[in-house]
Amino acid sequence: MTRAARHPALVLGAAALVLVVALHVGVLVGPAGLTVRGVFLELIDALPFVDVDSGLTTRQQAILWNIRMPRVALGALVGAMLAIAGATYQGVFRNPLADPYLLGVSSGAGLGATLAIALGGALGAAGVPVAAFAGGLVAVAATYALGRSVGGMRSEVVIILAGVAVAAFANAAQTFVQQLYDDTLRQVYTWLLGRLSTDGWSDVVVVLPYVVVSAAVILLHRRMLDVMAVGDVEAASLGVSPARVRLVLVCVATLGTAAVVGASGLIGFVGIVVPHAIRLIVGPGHRLLLPLSLMIGAAFLVLADVLARTVMSPAELPIGVVTAAVGAPFFLVVLRRHRGVS
Repeated sequence: MTRAARHPALVLGAAALVLVVALHVGVLVGPAGLTVRGVFLELIDALPFVDVDSGLTTRQQAILWNIRMPRVALGALVGAMLAIAGATYQGVFRNPLADPYLLGVSSGAGLGATLAIALGGALGAAGVPVAAFAGGLVAVAATYALGRSVGGMRSEVVIILAGVAVAAFANAAQTFVQQLYDDTLRQVYTWLLGRLSTDGWSDVVVVLPYVVVSAAVILLHRRMLDVMAVGDVEAASLGVSPARVRLVLVCVATLGTAAVVGASGLIGFVGIVVPHAIRLIVGPGHRLLLPLSLMIGAAFLVLADVLARTVMSPAELPIGVVTAAVGAPFFLVVLRRHRGVS
């Protein structure tokens, strides 16, 4: 047990503080000139039976409530879900390289979004997240069906290999559609690189129930993940059904991932980088790893979005580029560290 893991309340409190700071930075940073005092008073004014003058103009109030806060909230939800789903996949499959897109969610979502964009006249812009969500779920369902038919789901290796096969097929189909509708390539790649642009609170309202339910189920199974870390045979001898736990956790993690991917596009590295960084501090125990992944994942993506919309202002970088720029070097450091240990 690491020194940090011996003080869980202190570690969780520090993570909560990091998240609060990140949320404040996400709301305040930008060209609108919002002040800390103005935002604080505006939030106080939103409370029942409170009437204070925040000093913000009508335009600034609209930017705060209709643009900044929905975007920050969506970024926090997406980052939290991707991070806790990544930690869950890594625990379920006992593979530190597993991420939320392992079983074909990204490829299925990409195919669904590509079809929706190519057929935009029929589905409209609102059809893209719905199609991405459906595509991700269909891909994972196909992965499980293939794994069951080939190996009877006897091990996590069979599921992973089935996911690779389904992802390859979905990627091929997506490339075929892109070739047929090459006039939509720019829109497709914009979605694939990830974005957190929102139309008010609608995306947040749609995504929130999936994230809450998925995260709650995962957190309730955190002790099961610690038991499964010793192996399926040993876990079964302790009264745990590895197949059932694996199915439940993969389903809820996939459901949450598909929901946030539908709203944000494909944002890589969050599900690998955040759990790895936390393990370096508190160790592999899921009692702390999962809630910390939830909070730090939210903070990480909110801050990445701040960079995405300020580095090249007034232009905006795709947030997937920012997370890759941060995540890829970190991943290389982790690989080098493990190589040195071995």
